[in-house]
Amino acid sequence: MESLTGVVKHYAWGSHDAIPNLLCQPEDGAPWAEYWLGTHIAGPAVLADGSTLDGWLSTHQEAVNQAELASFGLHLPYLLKLLSADQPLSLQAHPSRADAEAGFAAEESRGLAIDDPNRNFKDKWPKPELLVAITPFEALSGFREPSKTLELFDALGVDEDVMRPTLGPLRYRDGAAALAEVFLDCLTLDDTRHAILNHVLSAAVRHTEDEGEAGRFARLAIMLDEYHPGDPSLLAALLLNHVDLAPGQAMHNHPGVIHSYLHGTGVEVMASSDNVLRAGLTSKHVDHAALAGIVDFRPADPDIVDPVSDGTGFWHYRTKEQEFSLWRLEPTPEVGETPLPARGQARLVLLIDGHVTMHATDEDMELVQGEAAFIGADETATIAGDAMAFLAAPGI
Repeated sequence: MESLTGVVKHYAWGSHDAIPNLLCQPEDGAPWAEYWLGTHIAGPAVLADGSTLDGWLSTHQEAVNQAELASFGLHLPYLLKLLSADQPLSLQAHPSRADAEAGFAAEESRGLAIDDPNRNFKDKWPKPELLVAITPFEALSGFREPSKTLELFDALGVDEDVMRPTLGPLRYRDGAAALAEVFLDCLTLDDTRHAILNHVLSAAVRHTEDEGEAGRFARLAIMLDEYHPGDPSLLAALLLNHVDLAPGQAMHNHPGVIHSYLHGTGVEVMASSDNVLRAGLTSKHVDHAALAGIVDFRPADPDIVDPVSDGTGFWHYRTKEQEFSLWRLEPTPEVGETPLPARGQARLVLLIDGHVTMHATDEDMELVQGEAAFIGADETATIAGDAMAFLAAPGI
């Protein structure tokens, strides 16, 4: 076992206090958006001796099992994060493995630097994600059924004739094709879209006190405009499912699913990638052609994941992703020492509350809130204490 310190990412949308409080660190006046634990080149975790986890693995191959090594190489295929949003993130999607490999190769051949602001693909990896809410968490994910979206706009009292240039295809064409046309159209900046946006916002203001879905839809529109005033891509955001997660509940964003985190704090696990294709609610680069090829425009309910208990205080968030799997661990003194899940795999544990003792191969390690550890595939480990922690491992 190796104790680890993660890497803080300061992005403007982050909270100033949530992650420092979880890590038992002082606030520093900056927004703490994310805290990374993994081997990604943009922020590898650090061991107690100051070396990085990716460097340590290069000389400790036994810590990764043969299946992981064959599929992913000598680094972790997942990235474990704390994430805290105080304001909406950009509308974004992430590529599949095939799209990432093709996109990365194409941008390399064009000679784009990795840090070029017009670059979409920072690596060859896909980026499916799973976010578990620690606090109540609000998000957008995937396209709502067009008929339901039209009902919500109608409930605001918007003029159908005014909206026809943008929303018209939702009334007369098939779901995915119509959503693709309308979504991409909403990303175009011109006077017509600004006029339509102003009409929608004027209608929404009159319904912010309403109960039910219409009031929630109106408040979403006004909130997004508060952070991105006059941005027509707000109309694109209103095509998406509006999700509220309760603490402990998770949302799984597959490659190609347009999404945005709006507000809240959670634990996130994803494939070890930094590939982001932004679509709106941002001043950063938006590549319409790349989006058209990667985004899944089929309407679908968000993929909400409720964990499954194994009866020992461990809760498994099941997905079919090869790169990651995630457990919530809630050991108690009554249960006592319990083997960690994902035996025989390279694992990360992050403690977000309480105190535990982990034991592996004649070694004990004490962890308190905010501390993390790596457990190699060659180690059989147990945990005991009174705490809440998260454990990430490969999904294969």
